[in-house]
Amino acid sequence: MTRALVRLVRLAPFAAAKAPVATALAAVAVLGVAFAPVRAADTPQAAPAFDSARAWAHLEKMVAFGPRPAGSPAIEQTRDYIKAQIESFGLKVEEQAWTTPTPQGQVRMVNLVVRLAGRRPDRILLTGHYDTKPFKAFRFVGANDGGSSGAFLVELARVLKDRPREFTWELVWFDGEEAFCTNWDECTNNGSPDNTYGSRHYVDAARADGSLSSIKAMILVDMIAERNARFQREASSTKWLKDIIWNAARTVGHASYFPMSETPIEDDHYAFLEAGVPAADIIDLEYWSSTGQMYWHTALDTLDKLDREPLQAVGDTLVAALPLIEKHLMQ
Repeated sequence: MTRALVRLVRLAPFAAAKAPVATALAAVAVLGVAFAPVRAADTPQAAPAFDSARAWAHLEKMVAFGPRPAGSPAIEQTRDYIKAQIESFGLKVEEQAWTTPTPQGQVRMVNLVVRLAGRRPDRILLTGHYDTKPFKAFRFVGANDGGSSGAFLVELARVLKDRPREFTWELVWFDGEEAFCTNWDECTNNGSPDNTYGSRHYVDAARADGSLSSIKAMILVDMIAERNARFQREASSTKWLKDIIWNAARTVGHASYFPMSETPIEDDHYAFLEAGVPAADIIDLEYWSSTGQMYWHTALDTLDKLDREPLQAVGDTLVAALPLIEKHLMQ
């Protein structure tokens, strides 16, 4: 993950006690949101809860492939792993492949797309990136930055596939989020940014095929597994969407992970905002130790800095928020 704005001073170490985790189903019931099943067998009682242990196992597998820059053999291995897991759930994976110029020449990139059909074709996107930033000076495995979001979406697909839904839910793994140059905005390609290749390509393709208007909301997750994660509200994200997500976090007992403070962060959601699509970014960019040791974009972005709890918090929150987002969109 690379950004135009990076804080240079970390806030005081975050050590609030975690509230007991309510199930996403209970949260939805409390808020009075319910939909009839998509199929007779699809009942809320039958739908599995988000399991951070499963997400962690996917994360370990992805990190084991090593650095995963766009166009690398390791990202091909990662794609094969993600596809195999998704297909084991009985779901279909679509590859959105293209070749694009970069500061390091032409690179083939592939977004992965999984559609969970609802009663209507209008879509809610749940997205993240799975590539890592290329570094020659050190080995960068991107456990948090690229690994956490890629692994999280695999588990989310398992959890959501049999849940009742009014809208079509689409999970998207973006390739090429990271810049090839050292800094986020250091290079351009014929006037285009050297970053967010996958999300910009997705939006361009949706414009070209006339499907952009069917995207009613986009939620991005990025860098979500740091042990002391704090997901501030991204300043440019759509307010009503942030309100639903952050309020859902409080309902399911994860307020400590979702403070109400705001900060601006450039990320894959920008292409959607610029296209007029409501979008929100769940991200913890304050990724360094209490003594100021930087983990972000260093060789220290490894599994030992991460924890299952923030993955669980984000999973519980999004499962609870999705019916509320649908309700808002139907008003």
